[in-house]
Amino acid sequence: MSLEIKCRVWIEKNGIHIIGKGGAEILKALEEYRSLSKAARALGMSYRFAWMYINKIEKNTGLKIVNRERGGKGGGRMALTEEGKNLLKLYEEAEKACGEAIEKLSKRI
Repeated sequence: MSLEIKCRVWIEKNGIHIIGKGGAEILKALEEYRSLSKAARALGMSYRFAWMYINKIEKNTGLKIVNRERGGKGGGRMALTEEGKNLLKLYEEAEKACGEAIEKLSKRI
């Protein structure tokens, strides 16, 4: 028998899901591309899904996590606010801590 320890990280507020791995990927790609359509395309997901995910985070936290700039000839721009950056950082730190704990525990099996 081969045992493995697994862990999934997500952040909740009052029992409501705020962000998990997929949401963190959206925020990270958004930070990189500064465009939700480019970020969604790079992740292989629809613009609508990514847009709805961001709206859900903002609604459920009461925080503005992205700054939006309306499109024109060159298209719109979108960037993480400080709150968005902090949320992404918190998720990444939690994921790293979980990974380190699993690595340590896995040495015992």
